Amino acid sequence: MGISSKNLTLDLPIFNVASRSFRGSLVPSRVGGNLRLGGKGPMRVRALSDVTFEIADGDRVALFGHNGAGKSTLLRTLAGIYEPTSGELSVEGQISTLFDITLGMDEEATGLENIELLSLSRGFSQRHIRESRDEIVEFAELGAFIDMPVKAYSSGMKMRLAFSVATSFQPDVLLLDEWVAAGDAAFIAKAEQRLVERLEATRIVIFASHSIELLERFCDRAIVMSHGEVSFQGNMNDFKRAHQ
Repeated sequence: MGISSKNLTLDLPIFNVASRSFRGSLVPSRVGGNLRLGGKGPMRVRALSDVTFEIADGDRVALFGHNGAGKSTLLRTLAGIYEPTSGELSVEGQISTLFDITLGMDEEATGLENIELLSLSRGFSQRHIRESRDEIVEFAELGAFIDMPVKAYSSGMKMRLAFSVATSFQPDVLLLDEWVAAGDAAFIAKAEQRLVERLEATRIVIFASHSIELLERFCDRAIVMSHGEVSFQGNMNDFKRAHQ
């Protein structure tokens, strides 16, 4: 059980640039990662550059950095959403993500139908869906709305349903991009309790956040990203001293 990244590099294309003259007016610069020019085809942003680390079973890793530093991109690469351009990446264990939790939701489908759609989009098995459906319905607390189209839901109700599905599975590896505040005020306390339980039970956690207080609460080591590169790796004590 573990995650290994060696010289992980990711280039993302930028399409639909207005004109070649606009391209020519640009110079290499920092836009989150490195803006890369020249040659035919689209411009590319080097979103991750030579990212190397080892994460072992039991690690709780804080992922920290400024906006555009590469935290979310790294999480999505670990989750298999982006394919690395070069380098080596090995992720062992079943992964669950807590970002983009409404991805796969169909506004025209009912809440009950969306439980299956959201579950399938996360790679859950039909067996898991059958065994978890009743618990998901109960946790979401949507009452009769569970049989109504999601387009009739408030934004808080949609988040409650999506969160209930996303946390119905106890993974080996949990990737979290900021703290999830799911639903309305009445639901948030229960959602936070479940989230804490998942964090405590998961074998490997990678938690990206701008809140040092939250990262200190749940993590024992830190990786700091800057412009798509790793600028710091170490324990939380060293991390806190460097970022006081």
